Amino acid sequence: MDDGFDRDLLAARVRDVPDFPKPGIVFKDVTPLLGDPKAFATAVDAIVLQFGRGEVDKVLGIEARGFILAAPVAYHFGAGFVPARKAGKLPAARRSVAYELEYGTEAIEVHEDAFRPGDRVLIVDDVLATGGTAAAAVKLVEDLGAHVVGLAFLIELGFLDGAAKLEGRRHVSLLDY
Repeated sequence: MDDGFDRDLLAARVRDVPDFPKPGIVFKDVTPLLGDPKAFATAVDAIVLQFGRGEVDKVLGIEARGFILAAPVAYHFGAGFVPARKAGKLPAARRSVAYELEYGTEAIEVHEDAFRPGDRVLIVDDVLATGGTAAAAVKLVEDLGAHVVGLAFLIELGFLDGAAKLEGRRHVSLLDY
């Protein structure tokens, strides 16, 4: 498939870290990719090209590596950036959703005034694993009256079937493992 970006460049910059954060987990470390200017630009541009300018009002980035990708994507779209933070990190009135991930339970939050009704929101994160974090982000966006136009991930761990939790929503993953 020719989707207009150098998938091999991106894949070569992802480092496997065995037994992190606990034994049996192989962590996909994207910091080498983020540190390489060409690979980082390639990843951001590849996400931007999947969604049309003028079709996104806000880009929600999921803490923490999702922030790194979502902010430049929002800039390219001329859209606002919304951080989805771990519980207790946002200072104003917030909405929270708990979820399960492959190695525990977590919660994410956004400010209650992060979206206007009808805002078109792209959700961006580094990895789609079990889908719990992404599904929680979708719920936050929709509970606040906005519309999810899609989700974008640098990596999808297909063997964990996280896409099933997205309930047919459009999602783009630059790398599949």
